[in-house]
Amino acid sequence: MRVSVIGGSTVDEPTYETAVEVGRELGRRGHTVICGGLGGVMEAVCRGAREEGGHTIGILSGTDPAAANDYVDTALATGLGNARNVLVVMNGTGVIAIDGHYGTLSEIAHALDFGKPVCGLNTHDIDGIETVNSPIQAVAYLEEIVL
Repeated sequence: MRVSVIGGSTVDEPTYETAVEVGRELGRRGHTVICGGLGGVMEAVCRGAREEGGHTIGILSGTDPAAANDYVDTALATGLGNARNVLVVMNGTGVIAIDGHYGTLSEIAHALDFGKPVCGLNTHDIDGIETVNSPIQAVAYLEEIVL
């Protein structure tokens, strides 16, 4: 399954570690991570997935694939700025939101509009998001809904 992981581009250490654990769990279970390919949650989830042998795809806002974080396997430069948020969530079977601000909120809205299942760890509290308490619960929720 391809899982879009969305969240803040600058995060504190506990949030970074949570995202690493989400990535590890996705990697262990053989899922592909799709994200915005830059820093914060995006870097952390890619790092965790790669540590467990998972594949990572970064859909970048800019035009330079080399701008992707060091843990992205496949970097797709779009030149679309924040409009690339639509592509991030469209290409996942489900979405895990971790932390985040307005960009993450826009991705959540797009995912819900597309009918994608969305779960969240310490993120926006809005209708349509399944709140989970751990990385394992996040991945298990999507597997239960999608697979």
